[in-house]
Amino acid sequence: MSSKFTCVRLVIGGERFELLVHPEAALNYKLGRPIELSQVIGIEEVFSDSSKGLRVSDEKLRKVFHTTDFYVIAEIILKKGELQLTIEQRRKLVEEKRRAIITILSKNFVDPKTNSPHPPIRFEQALEQVRVSIDPFRPAEEQLQNVIEALRPILPLKSQNVVLQVKIPPQYSQKSIGLLKSFGKLSNERWLTDGSYVVELEIPAGLHPTLIEKLGSFTKGETEITVLARK
Repeated sequence: MSSKFTCVRLVIGGERFELLVHPEAALNYKLGRPIELSQVIGIEEVFSDSSKGLRVSDEKLRKVFHTTDFYVIAEIILKKGELQLTIEQRRKLVEEKRRAIITILSKNFVDPKTNSPHPPIRFEQALEQVRVSIDPFRPAEEQLQNVIEALRPILPLKSQNVVLQVKIPPQYSQKSIGLLKSFGKLSNERWLTDGSYVVELEIPAGLHPTLIEKLGSFTKGETEITVLARK
């Protein structure tokens, strides 16, 4: 594989499909920035192992993707596959996401002893002490709960929380649970006879607007959210 390319890999049914792409163009594409697909592709081939130059047969492409049109297949692989970031790309993206998380923490959490905000540098120092993985592609808000759980043993945290009752329609219920868990603590979960999912969710009050936006987008505005209490 040429050093000027990187790989996007998608595994379907145990079969591996890889593209060779231009690193910066591919990253911009994955981040949703406007860029032509043709500018992303390095080599117009679908590989089973790009490092060995092993190509996928047309027969297998047709079986899995129901087409042999390269750009149709490439779009699927790019959107759903995993982009192998360069070391510098990963470092930069993780640092940007880390700073976004620190900004949210600084705005929403205080020291319970003084009721004063923790300065950002205190969160930076605490994050250096704990082991918490930061995903460069997931939104900062969706990673906040894991970070909070990692920080609490070494840094006292207090926030104004809001308790919500969330009702998710049947067609979105299963896939919404992971998103809800990433925002806060779930309780009193129940499934209605029509398949709808109802749960109480406690989150930092500052994340309330973001949660409404995320769920509204995911469920096409069909989620019902009611404020039950503020703490």
